[in-house]
Amino acid sequence: MGDRPIAILFDIDGTLITSGGAGTRAWALAFDEVYGTKVDISRFSDLGMTDPEVGALSFEALMGRKPESEELDRLLERHVHYLSQTVAESENYRVLDGAEALLIDLIKRGCMLGLVSGNSKRGAHIKLSRANLNRFFSFGGFGSDSADRTELTRAAILRAEIAYGAKISLHQFLAVGDTSRDVEAAHAVGIRCVGVATSKFTKADLLGAGADFAIGSLREGLPV
Repeated sequence: MGDRPIAILFDIDGTLITSGGAGTRAWALAFDEVYGTKVDISRFSDLGMTDPEVGALSFEALMGRKPESEELDRLLERHVHYLSQTVAESENYRVLDGAEALLIDLIKRGCMLGLVSGNSKRGAHIKLSRANLNRFFSFGGFGSDSADRTELTRAAILRAEIAYGAKISLHQFLAVGDTSRDVEAAHAVGIRCVGVATSKFTKADLLGAGADFAIGSLREGLPV
């Protein structure tokens, strides 16, 4: 596939783990505390959205206006507060097939591993900590960096170069995600993307969205 990747950037939800609805329940508890109503964010969100996008759209649906920055910040803070509880309590939380074995293999091969997640940095680490997966990742880009998935992917690239101690060619990055938004963000910053058909997107869907490669699960390994 050309240049061997130095840095591989993983999405979390639907790619490495499924939280079993913990994020949705945390949003419901956050809205209940702040506004006295349990909002079902699944009505206003789509796969691959960042937490700031989800919070803003849910607020707008409830209140009929866009949130002020301090209102959104408050909701995001309470969401992360409750996420620790809902992740710990989730009966359907699980690591997706092949994820941990692949991460171990990539580390042994000398790859740098990072995250590109619409979760806040705190939220991302809460979700990974239950399965002790944080140990594999030394940098990342998060929803707390930007509501725009392209921008948080760019943030991950910059942090990878800081961790590496030198400039890394874009050809030596690889993104891994389960939605068309992961593909779009990777291509927007000029890196390749492996689509993983572990959620609602099939391999055909991901290739149709422009993924450079598509696999059924991480158990198949990456085209590295």
